[in-house]
Amino acid sequence: GCVLVVSVIEQLAQWHNSTVKAAMERLCDYIPGKYQIMCHMLCCIDREMNADVVCHSLRLCKQDPGQLLCHLYSPPKKQKHSSGLFHALAYTRPKCQIRSKSFLGFSSVCAFPLLASLCEKIKYVLRNKLPFEDFDGDKFSTFPTLRGYHWRGRDCNDKSTNVYPGRRPDNWDAKSDSNCNGIWGVDPKDGIPYEEKFCKGADSKGVILLGDSAGAHFHIPPEWMTVTQMSAKSFANLPMAFSDELDWPQFSEITGFLNSTIGGWTDSLYLRLRKRNRCNHRDLQNISQNGTGGRLIQEIRSGLARTQLLDNPAIVIYATIGNDVCNGERDTLAHMTTPKEMLSNVVQALQYLDSHLPNGSHVILTGLVDGRFLWDNLHDRYHPLGQLNKDVTYSQLYSFLDCLQVSPCSGWLTPNETLRNLTSERALQLSNVLKEIARSEKFDNFDIFYMDFPLRQTAEEWRKMGGEPWQLIEPVDGFHPSQIAAALGTGITWQRVLHEWPQVLGKENPFNDQIEAIFKDQGGH
Repeated sequence: GCVLVVSVIEQLAQWHNSTVKAAMERLCDYIPGKYQIMCHMLCCIDREMNADVVCHSLRLCKQDPGQLLCHLYSPPKKQKHSSGLFHALAYTRPKCQIRSKSFLGFSSVCAFPLLASLCEKIKYVLRNKLPFEDFDGDKFSTFPTLRGYHWRGRDCNDKSTNVYPGRRPDNWDAKSDSNCNGIWGVDPKDGIPYEEKFCKGADSKGVILLGDSAGAHFHIPPEWMTVTQMSAKSFANLPMAFSDELDWPQFSEITGFLNSTIGGWTDSLYLRLRKRNRCNHRDLQNISQNGTGGRLIQEIRSGLARTQLLDNPAIVIYATIGNDVCNGERDTLAHMTTPKEMLSNVVQALQYLDSHLPNGSHVILTGLVDGRFLWDNLHDRYHPLGQLNKDVTYSQLYSFLDCLQVSPCSGWLTPNETLRNLTSERALQLSNVLKEIARSEKFDNFDIFYMDFPLRQTAEEWRKMGGEPWQLIEPVDGFHPSQIAAALGTGITWQRVLHEWPQVLGKENPFNDQIEAIFKDQGGH
């Protein structure tokens, strides 16, 4: 974090030909409100020192005895190895010592008083996977972030536990909208409730994603660190992003429902289901967690909002596409999920789903991705932090994160080709476990299917459109699928399901146009 902020400040000074102090003030002006406290953390920045030297001088990073100093940039020119940092630090540390002592108490952004309250809220939603603002306790909210309606359908009455998206209508919603799909009341022409007229027998169903950070749609905006285009507008989405855990589920491949503001476009399984049957409006849940592996049972138990007696069936997408093989450990292979563990974890989760999903539901297991795609397409390209001076490649970023032991995936984000191949081999073994589960296991309340993660088809489709493979990867973390990849993946997944398992998607509602026309006449949308 320190290296990132110092890099941006130094590059702002370079780009605007200003002092470091003026650059810091410029950055603070860009950042909204209470978040400005984070940009006042740093002094003793000198344009002659790179960010590695400054941050090690402030003693922000733990360093075990005998461990080399981690660095993002090339070491100072006098000595082209990490001991060159020791030489620079011997000169720099005395100047920073007083400041670093006062700064150590704020080594976490959550230690700043102005941000402490928000951090507590975020810790709550991370712990419970539930909306922070939920007055009736039905697991749905009228608030967008902090696991609110960006993550699951928007509640239309947060004072009643009997009103929430996805439930079967109460008395055909003649008097009020109990399932929040916007369809309620009685047609004055014939006295028939609109919900009965348009949605009875329409095979309504919701979509639920059980996933990891890719499913939550993790994204750090590159404009936060691209100084050539930086302005106050660049950071306007910082408060929202922070309170959504740097995830953007509202634009995601499975549950996206808003027009993307982070590049590309939004296309999702939910939007296509809604278009197929307007009665499915707002019936979505994204129960994904950054860092979640195959053991999803705890997230499902706390986060799933579905009851067998009262709610519509659901399409559940089970997609932990990387975290069972991805970790930041030095002995990464030893910390990967084994096929035996995968079998146990997934069957346990499916058994829980069988006891909670309404009859007529469907579950699709998604295989793991082949992450060799990341190194092959990014390692020699410049990261957003390195584009100004052509001094930081993704290979350098991956090595830096690995040294700090915070790599999102030591097995794939590495120059070690043997390790990359072994990681992909394990991913294939785990995908085969999922495939066998779909083939052999039977459940009372849902049928089950398997599909490969459509990376190869997505890349082919993007090439046909004139794109480059690296554009399918998030530019800042160099790891997650980008907005373009998410949107293209939706189309590929939809066509596969439509042609092979059409029963999953349900019938097309012949009354969709009439429903929209009535909304339009009444001034709604």
